[in-house]
Amino acid sequence: MSTYQFETEAIRNQTERSQFSEHSTPMYVTSSFVFDDAEDMRASFAEEKEKNLYSRFSNPNTTEFVHKVVAMEGAESGYAFATGMAAIFSTFGALLSAGDHIVSCRSVFGSTHTLFTKYLPKWNIDTSYFKVDEVDSIETLIKPNTKILYAETPTNPAVDVLDLELLGKIARKHNLLLVIDNCFATPYIQKPIEFGADIVLHSATKLMDGQGRVLGGVAVGKADLIREIYLFSRNTGPAMSPFNAWVLSKSLETLAVRVEKHCENALQVAKFLEKHTKVNKVKYPFLKSHPQYKVAKKQMKLGGNIVAFEVSGGIEAGRKFLNKIKLCSLSANLGDTRSIVTHPASTTHSKLNEEDRLEVGITDGLVRVSVGLENIDDIISDLEQALDF
Repeated sequence: MSTYQFETEAIRNQTERSQFSEHSTPMYVTSSFVFDDAEDMRASFAEEKEKNLYSRFSNPNTTEFVHKVVAMEGAESGYAFATGMAAIFSTFGALLSAGDHIVSCRSVFGSTHTLFTKYLPKWNIDTSYFKVDEVDSIETLIKPNTKILYAETPTNPAVDVLDLELLGKIARKHNLLLVIDNCFATPYIQKPIEFGADIVLHSATKLMDGQGRVLGGVAVGKADLIREIYLFSRNTGPAMSPFNAWVLSKSLETLAVRVEKHCENALQVAKFLEKHTKVNKVKYPFLKSHPQYKVAKKQMKLGGNIVAFEVSGGIEAGRKFLNKIKLCSLSANLGDTRSIVTHPASTTHSKLNEEDRLEVGITDGLVRVSVGLENIDDIISDLEQALDF
């Protein structure tokens, strides 16, 4: 086990240098690898030796990226995917069987919700939901066939915080696998494994890349579980490309300094919005007004880069706000160097009825800001002028 600190591990955890003695890891853009002879090939496919066989299985670039995330999260093993949703689907596909049951927080990413309600039921896998403010109901939802307890924290897009320590205790008590989506926090801010998580998932597309360049996902956790995920993925093919892995591994070298600045800016944005007359409420984990502030301070190093606030005037006010934005981007992504704003009720979650939106904390006037790395005065000035309608 490495004795290096987080930032050093992110930079110095590299693939072994080649005969060319490169300082920076090169890209290994190859679909396959060669063997010395028949015995070398037999032993490699029999997994009697560690060797790259085919880039759908492993590649030096994906291996380096995974090793970094494993070290950052304090995990045993990991596997990299083409996207965050590929990581989520493959984890459930590998670890669940027909007839199994999931207990999940209702506040999950829209595609995850669709996976739970439309696709997994095809294989007789059902999901029961609890609300973020009803964690006391979790144990009442557990059945004899429940296999996984799932949550993302902070949640998307309402930035609620689930108590990881509590979830860990419940999972252990009922012999469940605890799977946590740690995308909003990154391992720099929060380490779910320390609270009992068996598997931690990330959309590496977000803060891990941090510059809106590539797609990626990763699952890390207990070695025996990752082994199952690896075998499932090896045969179904959702592997990360070597190029994307190379980009993401480089991105991790600056994760700590980027996240520090993201969070510093986000806290200032949250404080500004909290005082604005056209803002009904603001949710940011490190604001004392956040309903789970104490939980956030217990398990998070910083508050993250996402601020959610409710603009007065409902859906129409949300649209007006977006139309007045000048500096910030209108985009569906988050965790970018560029600040991004979205109005879920009129865009990403517009197909849901009001009752379903409110169930996950999406009011008509809710706006999500992914606070970037621009000068804080410029970010706040843009938000301020956009609220002047």
